[in-house]
Amino acid sequence: MAVELPLGIKFLRSVRTAWFPNVEINSLLWYRISVLTLTFLSYMCYHASRKPLSIVKSYFNQSCANLTPPPDIFINSSNQNTWCDWAPFYGPDAGALLGTLDSAFLFAYAAAMFLSGFVAERMSLRYFLAVGMITSGIYCYLFGLAHKLQIHLFWYFVLVQIFGGVVQSSGWPGVVAVMGNWYGKSKKGLIMGLWNSHTSVGNIVGTLIASQCLSYDWGYSFMVPGVLIAAVGFINFLFLVEHPTDVGLNPACPTVHPQQTRNNLPEADGASSDDSAYSDTELLLDHQHPETNYTRGKEEKVATEDHAIGIIDAVKIPGVIEFSLCLFFSKLVCYTFIYWLPFYINASTTLTSTNSADLSTLFDFGGILGGVFAGAVTDYYGKSATVCCVMLIISIPLLLLYSWIGAVLLWLNIILLFTVGFFVNGPYALITTAVSAELGCHPSLSGNSKALATVTAIIDGTGSIGAAVGPLIAGIVYSFGWSYVFIMLMIANILALTMLLRLVVHEWRRSIPGALSSHGLL
Repeated sequence: MAVELPLGIKFLRSVRTAWFPNVEINSLLWYRISVLTLTFLSYMCYHASRKPLSIVKSYFNQSCANLTPPPDIFINSSNQNTWCDWAPFYGPDAGALLGTLDSAFLFAYAAAMFLSGFVAERMSLRYFLAVGMITSGIYCYLFGLAHKLQIHLFWYFVLVQIFGGVVQSSGWPGVVAVMGNWYGKSKKGLIMGLWNSHTSVGNIVGTLIASQCLSYDWGYSFMVPGVLIAAVGFINFLFLVEHPTDVGLNPACPTVHPQQTRNNLPEADGASSDDSAYSDTELLLDHQHPETNYTRGKEEKVATEDHAIGIIDAVKIPGVIEFSLCLFFSKLVCYTFIYWLPFYINASTTLTSTNSADLSTLFDFGGILGGVFAGAVTDYYGKSATVCCVMLIISIPLLLLYSWIGAVLLWLNIILLFTVGFFVNGPYALITTAVSAELGCHPSLSGNSKALATVTAIIDGTGSIGAAVGPLIAGIVYSFGWSYVFIMLMIANILALTMLLRLVVHEWRRSIPGALSSHGLL
């Protein structure tokens, strides 16, 4: 079954044929760069479109004393302190109502994530991402439209948030599956770590857009990111090539015998320890031998036809359950920091709310480098579970240290916050990117690349449940003292590394005999 090329790719090919017929290009390199760029921009937009609510929250319940009312609002004694608020998000219940909006989005996102991967495997990833991003734009626009239409119904906002959580779940399985198709067997921990910075870049872009629009009209704080993500979604529809075989290149997840495996992946039952790495040159198509060409649905060199797998089959892939449970606790810690860190800094130091928010970004910057570091070390040693466990172990005393002395001196707070972000976010970034893509190309699948989205959705969906639970528990626990929140985070990291102990033992049992034999000791 031939796959229709995106319209934009057809146009670029016609331009090249007409104007540059003699120019030689490295097709694999060109397509890989385009996929890397488009998926980076896509998930950057997903996060940028999630950020406005955290910025607008303060506007919903701000003080009106120092603000100048517009000429169409009549100020009297009954509304002089509330004219700038937005009902129902003001007064003593504002925090609880806004927290409900966060929970509505996060739980809907986590629940939809499992179905999202199932759907992604059964349709074109290009269409899947394009539709997901355009509907995400509609979600943002509907939230901002409340200002234009003067909507004050709380349940309207809750329903919009639930809709947003569902459509936004299309992002992660989609982009990781496409990246896995193009980078499946190459060493990619480092490049995935760099690529994963789209999360923090999106947060920054969303913050800048929302804050700039806020002084003019808070509705535009949602509408502008909504238009942005919908526009990038349309660009994906025009230019995104989801699989190498769509353009006549060898697949990144080539068929391997189930007995073949790589040293950094858990083996299926009865598997051997033969390494089956594939070089980039093996992924290039030999155009001088047309009989080796690939088309989707008809593969001369691929022994089995790709078919979508079910959730049960994906769970049976060795390592999926362990990494999913590890991500549950890791993401619980990360999202607790994301939602509560500015508030904690403001409560424990003399910094203003604005300065506390600025300082909290150091956690994200540390996380970017932590993800890159984790990916690079995994590429070198081939032991992803071990890398995650070591970073989690180091993060536990750092969390304790930060809770004890982080608020004493500003420079100490800066160093500890960056370091905590480095070790806390590193395992989270590694599992959601390189590990998910590796498991989606596990040898037990016999080269079936259509498992990528389902595997990614299971892992990230489980993690997203932790992301929804963590901030809720922290909101209850912090009333007893911030030290209890940090105890909760340390326990979560202990449980996270416990989930991977079996895989760590397995990694070292397989590598030690090989190392001894290479030195003539066996």
